Formats: sequence, C-alpha cells, structure tokens
Amino acid sequence: MTELTMPSVLAFDRKLEPSDAIMYSGNWADIDKTGKWQPIELFERRNRAVKSNFKKEVLNDEEELQKQIEEPNLAWGDDAALPANADTLKVGFSLRVLSGVNMPSACNKKEYQDKFSKIINKYIDEIGFEELAKRYAYNIINGRFLWRNRVGVREIIIHVNHESFERPLEFDAYDYPLKKTTASDEKISPLVGLIVKGLKGEANIFLEVEAYVKLGNLQRVWPSQEMVMNIPKGEKSRHLFALDGKAAIHCEKIGNAIRTIDDWQTGSEMPIAIEAYGQVTQRGVAYRSTRNDFKTLIGKWINDGEITEEEKHFVVAMLIRGGVFSEGES
Repeated sequence: MTELTMPSVLAFDRKLEPSDAIMYSGNWADIDKTGKWQPIELFERRNRAVKSNFKKEVLNDEEELQKQIEEPNLAWGDDAALPANADTLKVGFSLRVLSGVNMPSACNKKEYQDKFSKIINKYIDEIGFEELAKRYAYNIINGRFLWRNRVGVREIIIHVNHESFERPLEFDAYDYPLKKTTASDEKISPLVGLIVKGLKGEANIFLEVEAYVKLGNLQRVWPSQEMVMNIPKGEKSRHLFALDGKAAIHCEKIGNAIRTIDDWQTGSEMPIAIEAYGQVTQRGVAYRSTRNDFKTLIGKWINDGEITEEEKHFVVAMLIRGGVFSEGES
C-alpha cells in the first residue's frame, strides 16, 4: 500500500470557540447580585522610572553609563485596577463546543480525507472524547484562563452555566491545582458530559463562565496586552485590550488556557498548551521533538503505524485546536 502523505491543502476549524472575556469590579458579598457589577475601564499611567537596561558599549564606558543612569526612564501606558469601593474582580466569557472533528474544513486529497475520517471515527467509537473533555473542563473550573489575575489571590469561585442547569455549577478554583490536568470529582461530570455532547454533535453546546476573584480594594488587574508594532519613541508603550473602553482578555488567551492539557510525554513539569511541536514561547522551548510532534504522529496513525492511546489523544486535541497543517507548512 502506498504511504499517504499530508495534502498540500489541509485545515481544521476550531471546535472550542471562546468569546473575549469582559472584566468587572464588585464585592465578594455580592457574587449573586447581577446588578452590582460594573465594567472596569482602562486608564493611563505615567511614571518616572529608572533605567536598568543598557547596550554593551555603554556598560564598557563608565562616563557614558553614569550619564545615562542619571536620565529618567519615562513610562507611559494603559493600566487597570479595582476601584476603592470594590474588592473583587469578575471575569465573564462564553464558550461554544462544536462538532466535526472527523472532517477537515479543507483537504485536496480525497484518499487522505477518507482514511483520516475512518481513523478518527474509530477513535470516537472506541476511545471517545471523555478524557479530553475532562481536561478541558478542569481548566475551566480551576480558573487557568485568569492567567496573572489568578496569582496569589485570596479566594476564587468559578460559576459555569448551561440552559439545562437549574442553577450554575460552582467550584472553588483552589481545589483544582494547575499542575494537574484532571480530577476525580463528580461535581465536574455534568460539565464533562456537555463538552462530550458538543464534540460528538449530539447537541449545540453554549456555556457561560464567570470567575470571581477576591483581590482587595484598589488592587491592579491584568487585561490582555495588545501587540503594537514600531511604537515611536516617546509615545505610549503599553496598550491594553478593551471592548468599548472596558478592560478585557483576548479570546485567544482564554482558548490557550482551556487547551493547556498536554502532559503526555513532553518532559515539562507543568501541562502545556496543545501545539504541534509543544511550543511554549514564554520559555523559548518546544517540548515535542520530530519523534512525537503532530505531523509525525498523524502520519504514522493514518498509515496504520503504531501510536499509543496518549498520542491519539494529542492528535485529536490538535484537531480540536484547529489550524492549517498542509504539507510543507512550518
């Protein structure tokens, strides 16, 4: 049998579709009172700081170094914080769970698509989405999507709602450590079941997620930072993300947190986000080599090679992540 190679056109749509997250301020005592929460607005902060980064030639010239040290480092950028009358941050977003993992959104090689659908359908029938759904659910209830807003806070409560629930599911995020990827907790089962139904196409799943983070009055909060290229010297250097002037977190950042489920043979001490080569840009590391990266594993699987169940989970998680995986793309 001729070995099937990856098509020149191969793409998959994302199956976990989070919205951007809006940030609100309020008080811990008012968690159940909808009208008590106000959107957080950005403001500008200007500081006179000191310089701590110098070119090598400056470090080797004591006179020039002293001259530059005396110059102030003027910092100008967006900021966000809780007001004086609020001690709690609320972060809210929605999540759609979509089906169709077994079918590429674009593929220009029919024999590849036919074999692909066959192996993924077999995975769905024999293994199922439960393991992946448990991991996605875990990252919702542990508040990983809060990123820096989760660090060192006093309390975190997560609410997850669906039209089938009488009242939102409630979780204490600190019961679910970030170093783990699943928990044997029956409280999670309804959420896991909904994610499985959505991925299998048994129902259109729309979830609403709210996190309540007890920080303390006037404490700083952390919206997403916008990437602005080639900022002129002397202009505002930090631009934070806002929707209609309200502090927010990018949907891409929410999605990255939810798919931080990869602890299968990566060598990382913490779970990493599902990426083709296990890339973690903050650390400058790719945890998956050419022996266990996405293209190698799906190539083996589609050509009836031996790959483990964990490797199959990773491949399917990559399909849920979505992306363009055409032959020759890097």
